[in-house]
Amino acid sequence: MLDQGTSTHALRRRPRLGGGLSARRRAAGFLIAAVALPALTVALLQVADDLALGSRLLTYLLTVVVIAAVGGLGPGVLAALASVLVANWYFTPPYRTLVVEGRDAVVELVVFGVVSLIVSMVVELAARDRAGAERSRAEVSLLSSVAGRPAGQLSLAEVLEQVRATFGMASAALVRTGPDGTSAVVAAVGDVPDEPSSIRVEASAELALLAHGPSLFAEDRAALERLAAAAARAWEGQHLAANADRLREADRVRSALLAAVGHDLRTPLSGLKASVSSLRQQDVEWTADERDELLAAIEESTDRLTAIIANILDLTRIEVGSVGARVAPVGVDEVAARALLGLRSPVSMAIPDDLPLVLADAGLLERVIANLVDNAARHTPPGRTVDVVARLHTAGLSAVPVVELRVVDHGPGVPPSLWPAMFAPFQRLDERTPGSGSGLGLAIVQGFCDAMGVDVRPEETPGGGFTMALELPLAPS
Repeated sequence: MLDQGTSTHALRRRPRLGGGLSARRRAAGFLIAAVALPALTVALLQVADDLALGSRLLTYLLTVVVIAAVGGLGPGVLAALASVLVANWYFTPPYRTLVVEGRDAVVELVVFGVVSLIVSMVVELAARDRAGAERSRAEVSLLSSVAGRPAGQLSLAEVLEQVRATFGMASAALVRTGPDGTSAVVAAVGDVPDEPSSIRVEASAELALLAHGPSLFAEDRAALERLAAAAARAWEGQHLAANADRLREADRVRSALLAAVGHDLRTPLSGLKASVSSLRQQDVEWTADERDELLAAIEESTDRLTAIIANILDLTRIEVGSVGARVAPVGVDEVAARALLGLRSPVSMAIPDDLPLVLADAGLLERVIANLVDNAARHTPPGRTVDVVARLHTAGLSAVPVVELRVVDHGPGVPPSLWPAMFAPFQRLDERTPGSGSGLGLAIVQGFCDAMGVDVRPEETPGGGFTMALELPLAPS
């Protein structure tokens, strides 16, 4: 983050280049002039015979210096001119006229007027120099805090907020122009109006900083250009960090995929190799039962290879975002029946024929049910079945009716603490279970359900075991 305790606060108080003093101080100078000069004149009239003209002019000069020190050039010049006129009118013979008789009085009035103007100008220039030094010091503090941070640690939103607060802008936005010439807002702070921006600063080859607010002087614009470059660097840092995260995740998936392929393909390939090699032996006479057993082993290993490759391809589609769901009214019983064809595990299906149609992609839903049943079968003890049941159910606080499809096993179950991570790729519920799979099934289930807009949730099975429940929205009647 930026140093909010120094540069931000200082720049928010930074004066404009157009004037050294703030509007409040100038107003105070005019107010003092309007009050002090008449009061001083009245006081000097009370002692008109006791003071010479030079003494009275020195008193006025002191007042002009105070007014100029408070309000700067404008109030100082006004006070100087007013003092010359008042001194001429009331204290220079002939009185109550602007005519001056004596040469000495003319010299005194002219010198007084010139000195008053010089003092006012010196005070104004000193105020401008002081304001410029404060602004430069604040800019250096801000830019050093921005430029000195690694690109990955810069916050784009904070840099834009710094721009908005520093220059008194209503809004600030970083816009990226694509190769086709279209522009897109990368980040913005403040209320961005519909009208075109009043300030545009190129931040990089493809990024520009747009702001709505007062016009800037040349030095202010130079500082804004440096901040725009910092905003572009912050965006590039965030973009690179996001790409690095995606690359790390892709590398993790590839590594896990290679590990899963090496682990899970070895067993069916070894089985295929052994069975085929046995059948090819010319010096062995196989009986019909032995030959059938070897062919069954080949078929089983081939089915396992097909399932593993299908899961890997499905996961790849999900990872690259190419899963497209064609949602249409389908019958749950028909889809479930197709999903259970060819499964060797004992399954009990209880799905009423009169259930209403649901909105889903028939192909994706079939794969979801098949993966859930396959996952449940691996954790179901011998002699027990996997139950596939469906019912019309009212879901959630909105009491919207849905068809709830449940795949139930009666195995050891899964601790609730593991539920949040079980849908990640390559997560195995039980590494010690033989043939526990590659850990892709539930990740594919989650990806396909997200594509169809179907909710999937884990539950405990009453009496022991694990249940996966799908909430399928009803098709319009």
